[in-house]
Amino acid sequence: MAKRHSPICEFTFFVDRDAADDHERWLDDQAQEALRLSGALDCHLFSVADDAQGRTGRICQFVLDGNEALDDFVDGFGADFDAAAVSHFGDRMAMSSRVLREDKMHGKPQDEIPDCLNCGAHLRGQYCGHCGQRSRSRLISLWELVRDAFGDLFELDSRLWQTLVPLLIRPGLLTHDYLQGRRARYMPPFRMYLVLSLLFFLVAFFDPHEKLGVLFEPDAATPAGQESGEEKSEIDSAKQELLDELAAEGIIVGSNSVPEDVADDLSSLNIQFDDDGNPDVKCEVDQSDLDDLPDWISRRLTPERIQRICERTKIDGGRALINNMLDNIPAALIVLLPLMAVVLKGLYPLSRRYYVEHLLFFVHFHAFFFLILSVEILFSRVTALVAVPEAIATLALVVASFYIPAYLYISMRRVYGQGRAITFLKFIVLTIAYSGGFLVTMLGAVAIAAFSI
Repeated sequence: MAKRHSPICEFTFFVDRDAADDHERWLDDQAQEALRLSGALDCHLFSVADDAQGRTGRICQFVLDGNEALDDFVDGFGADFDAAAVSHFGDRMAMSSRVLREDKMHGKPQDEIPDCLNCGAHLRGQYCGHCGQRSRSRLISLWELVRDAFGDLFELDSRLWQTLVPLLIRPGLLTHDYLQGRRARYMPPFRMYLVLSLLFFLVAFFDPHEKLGVLFEPDAATPAGQESGEEKSEIDSAKQELLDELAAEGIIVGSNSVPEDVADDLSSLNIQFDDDGNPDVKCEVDQSDLDDLPDWISRRLTPERIQRICERTKIDGGRALINNMLDNIPAALIVLLPLMAVVLKGLYPLSRRYYVEHLLFFVHFHAFFFLILSVEILFSRVTALVAVPEAIATLALVVASFYIPAYLYISMRRVYGQGRAITFLKFIVLTIAYSGGFLVTMLGAVAIAAFSI
């Protein structure tokens, strides 16, 4: 007699009515043969309701003696059983299979079945079938806490690597699979976008010497006037070259030689010099310069406000403006996403795709963009540390520069499935629209940064 914990290998058949009797006799013979196996404990045959096409339904369940017997059965008799069924009945039969295991909670009174501590659903195993949380309630160990924190990073089969690898080397695959319903194996799109954007801005703009200066010893400053002759010559040459360029463009009024009182401080070199060679920064704006602007802009962009921005920027050399602009770039890129989704919606009006599906395409593309730039920056820094020839780093930068547009084109082909020529034309239009949208959003980021200092 079968043990209560025995696994069951179940086969379901739907057979044309003219082959039903033949199939039933064949199934009886197969059941008798299976019972001669050492791992098979029992076999149950019973009928089920006909399917929508009117075919006769039959189920065959093989009860097996433990998991090892199940593995041997699936690899041995089960595989031969499948092949024999297809060989005998071909397209007159449809077949499916599954493995059944005992539900230890089945048959218990409702009040004895534990509830999930997270969502309150009744548990049917060690994980909640509703939210996925593990059923145990005891406090985890420190090692388990660390493993949960870094497990996805070091486990090669985790969702992190199953997402990042195809994102980097298989253009459009994540979007295609997500739209086809294959989602559980990958990180959620917007979470991945936020993680990779944060990674990029940390890699690109985080300076530990500036943000964590208290952890570093100060650099030994060179006393004023103690530069070597070669260093001083290079500095003077650079200053003079810059002055010559400004004089040629008519920006500098008067002499284009380096003023003595500003020769030691290039930051005092500003837009214009008077006839005596003294720095003279102009931050004055006339109302007439703003008369041609729309009314809603001129009400906000007053001469006094522009003058105040100019003076504050002059005081700190523009550092506050640059920092504010860097803070606004992530928001500007998020604003760019829905704009580009509108462009894609217009490029594929007959695709029958919802707007959010086009938005998903650009979420994945921007996530890739952040990832490839982060990899490129890290590669450049590593090559600089290990003294790799500069030509290699330059070559990697060139390859990445060509790979990004190629990635976008291949992604469009994979996700939308149109021909090469029509996809290339749409790629050109999308690239132009993307460049324009990027420029507008960056100008907006600069404007907001300027008015927030």
